[in-house]
Amino acid sequence: MAESTAESAGEAEGGEVETDLSRDMSLADVTFIGVGAMIGAGVFALTGFAAGLAGPALTLAFLLNGFVATFTAVSYAELGAAFPEAGGGYLWVKEALVDPNGFYAGWMSWFAHAVACSLYAVTFGAFLLELIHYAGLLPTPDEVMLLGIVTGHMLEKLFAVLMISLFAYINYRGAEETGTAGIVVTAIKVVVLGVFVAFGIMATLNSPNWTGKFLNSPTFAPNGLFGIVGAMGFTYIAFEGYEIIVQSGEEVVDPGTNIPKAVFYSMIVVVPIYVLVAFASIGGIEVTQDLVRQAGLDGQGQVYTWELLGQLGELGIIEAAGQFVPYGVPLLLFAGLAATMSALNATVYSSSRVSFAMGRDRALPAFFDRIHPGKRTPHWAILLSAVLIAVMAIALPIESVAAAADIMFILLFVQVNWTVIRMRQTHPDLPRTYTVPFMPWPPLIGIVLQILLTPFLIYTLGLEAIGIGESNHGLIALVTTIVWMGLGLVIYYGYSKQKEAEKLEEETPTVVTERHPEAAGKQIVVPVANPENATQLMRTAIDWAKDTGGEILVTSVVTVPHQTPISEGRAFIDGEREVIERAMAVAEDADVPVSGTIRIGHDVADAIVNTVDQYGSDAVLMGWKGQRATQRRDIVLGSNVDRVVTEADADVFVEKIGPEAGSAEAILVPTAGGPHAELAADLADSIAASEGARVDVVYVVDPDASGSERAEVEEMLDEAAARFDRTDPERVNTAVLEGTDVVDELLDASEDYDVTVIGATREGLLQQFVFGALPEEFGRRANVTTIMTKRDVDLRSRLARWIG
Repeated sequence: MAESTAESAGEAEGGEVETDLSRDMSLADVTFIGVGAMIGAGVFALTGFAAGLAGPALTLAFLLNGFVATFTAVSYAELGAAFPEAGGGYLWVKEALVDPNGFYAGWMSWFAHAVACSLYAVTFGAFLLELIHYAGLLPTPDEVMLLGIVTGHMLEKLFAVLMISLFAYINYRGAEETGTAGIVVTAIKVVVLGVFVAFGIMATLNSPNWTGKFLNSPTFAPNGLFGIVGAMGFTYIAFEGYEIIVQSGEEVVDPGTNIPKAVFYSMIVVVPIYVLVAFASIGGIEVTQDLVRQAGLDGQGQVYTWELLGQLGELGIIEAAGQFVPYGVPLLLFAGLAATMSALNATVYSSSRVSFAMGRDRALPAFFDRIHPGKRTPHWAILLSAVLIAVMAIALPIESVAAAADIMFILLFVQVNWTVIRMRQTHPDLPRTYTVPFMPWPPLIGIVLQILLTPFLIYTLGLEAIGIGESNHGLIALVTTIVWMGLGLVIYYGYSKQKEAEKLEEETPTVVTERHPEAAGKQIVVPVANPENATQLMRTAIDWAKDTGGEILVTSVVTVPHQTPISEGRAFIDGEREVIERAMAVAEDADVPVSGTIRIGHDVADAIVNTVDQYGSDAVLMGWKGQRATQRRDIVLGSNVDRVVTEADADVFVEKIGPEAGSAEAILVPTAGGPHAELAADLADSIAASEGARVDVVYVVDPDASGSERAEVEEMLDEAAARFDRTDPERVNTAVLEGTDVVDELLDASEDYDVTVIGATREGLLQQFVFGALPEEFGRRANVTTIMTKRDVDLRSRLARWIG
């Protein structure tokens, strides 16, 4: 494998070394990795189990699974091409959604791939033991007893652990060997499955009344909708190959083109194979007394082929092949071994890449991020992932393993589908070589369909301990999921949250600091970029700081592209120093504590929000040009301002500076009650007290308002006026304005004032993009300096931020 790239800066300059992985995988390599992951234990081990759930309708279940998976595949294609980095869905969710969503995406992805890999390993062990029995070297697996203590079940687990170790070593050797191994074993199993399907279809069509096996046993869907959807959920793990494709994005040549192609090519190959294998298995096999006895169905009366396959479990299609394919048992066993090996190869690779990415972000301990000096692979991530895989292979039965992995992948895919929607809003300028059509409907449909699969899956597999079904596989899978999620919660709040914050500070470092002030009460962050606006912003910040006894932190952000290491931004800081110093001079002349920083980052909004988090700042004051930055309706004030308003854990002030900006002699404060309006009144009080300004607090009512409504308005105005405890009471007035259009009425009134301070409206979540329609429209059209305010207070705001 080629040597990984690294960028470094000298310690004296505060630089850092970043690890990356080389690009040496072609379209064929990455496509075969995806196909190898999909056509693994999903088709060999789970077809029999799934037939027992859905009956002949398994063919429909596989087809519907391909349909459902497509709605997520398009999301992976867009995001995988735009973010070709190790980590896949974890990185995207972390980029677009607030924590702990990002951590959980990685935590679930790591576990899901590990559990899926353990499924493939257990299947490999079962197939290898069956092959040894077929060769006459051992009795049947149920009768094996070596040295008086080693049972057939223990041998299966031992074979599984040995194979996990082998493919962990292959991955440790590097991506080139990984891709070669994947191509060889994937080609073998595709050819063998083609033979299986061809002979199975011939056997089906040559069977008298073969249609009866599908339509009269006793019906096409003997277990109804629950059986079909349960089988879909149980086999949905078979379609997680596109997650593995994007995990390799950091090592793929021309990822913007090849990753979307690999996602769709693998789906085109896999879905027909699954449908045809199900058809050949159910239609080609014949019920015999030997198979009935082997399946434990003696004395059950009439036995249908789908029931027989269900009871035979992972050996279902192996026994079917023994009936209609020449040398079918050894041929399918060899193919099954090849299939599980290629799936093992792909998922060991993917699981280690997720933990590597989490280690790089410090969501997991830093040793997950270590690259072997000789092999240039994340050896610790591979080793620890292999240990997790082995533990799961030993601890859980195969049905529970499959179900637990299904649940985790479904939860991860739901997050990814929501992420692709969010990134259209938060990252409008992201270079997208492929875009999901008809947004946002495909990912939304994917979310709904996948959520519906989960309860059907758990119910169908059984929760016998609480009186549902005839087994506890569903309950084991559910408990495993809950335990892992709970453990993740402990790790995130006990370790990861703090370490990720430290990592974020490293990525947006403070590279220039001008005179730290003495300890003060509160702090307001003032990002500055335009020297012409800096003075006016500082006047507002000074008024706030004097009133609260606080300090000002002036900051400027130097941005570099995502492709460029953060340390390279140091070459561009000199141009920002002058702006910082001029802004600080304004505060120093007013004898207000002030400090200044220049930060380097990939994103302005991230740098500002990180500054607020790092310093525990109480407020942010941002400038606004008074117009949309783009034509997109979901970008209201500009993407940077929008994100700071919605994501910063602080009160936010957004100031549009009017043409006659200067000292304030008259201030207009429209109010409608609520915490945002109260914050507007508090800021207006600070400005008025500092500059001796007159304040008019107003409310606009409809001309047809009743007497009781007007009385309520007067009471509201009196409460608002009472908040002005620093301004001369004789200079604070209230007024009721009448008009049918609130914005027009306020615009007319504002012409007689120097500054208007208006709070965010209390509209519903779906209507309120940033501040609400009324303040944003007023701010856009006003000819005077306008300050919009939004207080960071309520639980609803935090819930809104959690869901994106």
